[in-house]
Amino acid sequence: MEASWLETRWARPLHLAFVFCLALALLQAIKLYLRRQRLLRDLRPFAAPPAHWLHGHREFLQEDKMEKLDEIVGEYPCAFPCWVGPFQAFFYIYDPDYAKIFLSRTDPKTHCLHKFMTPSLGRKGLLDLDGPKWFQHRCLLTPGFHCDILKTHIEAMACSVNIMLDKWEKICSTQETTVEVFEHINLMALDIIMKCAFGQETNCQINGTYDPYVKATFELGQILSHRLYNFWHHNDLIFKFSPKGHHFQKLSKVLHQYTEKIIQERKNSLKSGMKQGHTQKYQDFLDIVLSAQAENEDTFSDEDLQSQVNTFLWTGHDALAASLSWLLYCLALSPEPQHRCREEIRSILGDGSFITWDKLDEMSYTTMCIKEMFRLIPPIPSISRELSKPLMLPDGHSLPAGMTVVLSIWGLHHNPAVWKSPKIFDPLRFTKENSDQRHPYAFLPFSTGPRSCIGQQFAMLELKVAIALILLRFRVTPDLTRPLAFTSHILLKPKHGIHLHLKKLPE
Repeated sequence: MEASWLETRWARPLHLAFVFCLALALLQAIKLYLRRQRLLRDLRPFAAPPAHWLHGHREFLQEDKMEKLDEIVGEYPCAFPCWVGPFQAFFYIYDPDYAKIFLSRTDPKTHCLHKFMTPSLGRKGLLDLDGPKWFQHRCLLTPGFHCDILKTHIEAMACSVNIMLDKWEKICSTQETTVEVFEHINLMALDIIMKCAFGQETNCQINGTYDPYVKATFELGQILSHRLYNFWHHNDLIFKFSPKGHHFQKLSKVLHQYTEKIIQERKNSLKSGMKQGHTQKYQDFLDIVLSAQAENEDTFSDEDLQSQVNTFLWTGHDALAASLSWLLYCLALSPEPQHRCREEIRSILGDGSFITWDKLDEMSYTTMCIKEMFRLIPPIPSISRELSKPLMLPDGHSLPAGMTVVLSIWGLHHNPAVWKSPKIFDPLRFTKENSDQRHPYAFLPFSTGPRSCIGQQFAMLELKVAIALILLRFRVTPDLTRPLAFTSHILLKPKHGIHLHLKKLPE
């Protein structure tokens, strides 16, 4: 029986559509195959750990496997290619000479990572901008981190730290007590950022107003890490309709709501202050950003404003919380350096009731302990760039344009070819004599050059104030029944918190 006219009419377009989709799928498969072959060719000169053809180096890329990276660094002392699935590879480097060549260039930030971060930050912020716009924004925001402005923050920092310590005293009373300190430090770091950068008294350590924000930043970091090292989620459409992608969108909205509120409240306050003739006693970060927008309306939009606020609030709060947590953890594991820090702090600050910039600058041994923490557990364990032109390496081999190169700060700081006994906490590595003898690119916790961390002085100031006040009131020792685990490759945080024994010291 012959097909009806209607059946024939509908069948032809369906057949054409099927053939078209099949051709597209075949072209995509060919494209991916050629991409893999090109990567295999480009990376053939470099030795690497065995990789599964489909999963790549999945064992190494798991978030709690930093010790696996130590093994790789010991076996491959300069660099190795790391496969993320079958069609994507990053080139890891952790040698000072490699780092020097890499950081002397002006390659843009890694496209995939910062593309993934943009929805949570809004438009690109200082962290992921490139080219003239990055330079312009960097110049506009740098005055917010001048030492004259930072000096005005010391009192507010000390106040926030003391709120946390008062909470610890209530928990501990006269007995030594185990406390999960990361949760408290996280809120304290947020309190400091809100006061110093945005001029807001939130009482977030007491009333829990910002608990949803803190939770959102923690989960966003985990999802970003998962997406970066899962090749299939590099596709925007696949990720968007995945459970993690849906949750990511909800978390991003939480961040935007909080920063929108901060900006709007300050704008309303400024309008009210202008009407009443009020002036602030000093400029904070938000003042600087708003002034930059007012003076550069054509090149600094409302979206730019919010992205810069998002960037500084999220990354600043997160990185500072992680840094102080790791510092306290390192000192808990090292009784002698902890005791020496405490004695130095007492001799300079007394009871800690009056802290000044100059006194903090005298805390040389404490500063060495902070630097050693950054070496042993760098909160930001890597930075990455996408090569805009071929990169010639010290061994004579080269990498092609388009390759993603990851400078592993963790690997560099743990490289036994660079550091003697790298897993031991030894602050004396940073005496002037030892520092002068070391390769200038062997220690890079804040990166270096024009793209070094804009907030590194702010971070060092907060760490000095916080650790000084903590050690004046408490002795800390580790809870060895709770093993430590890391939770992210983007920012190193404790996966299950940091549990320490706290002992209140006599007045």
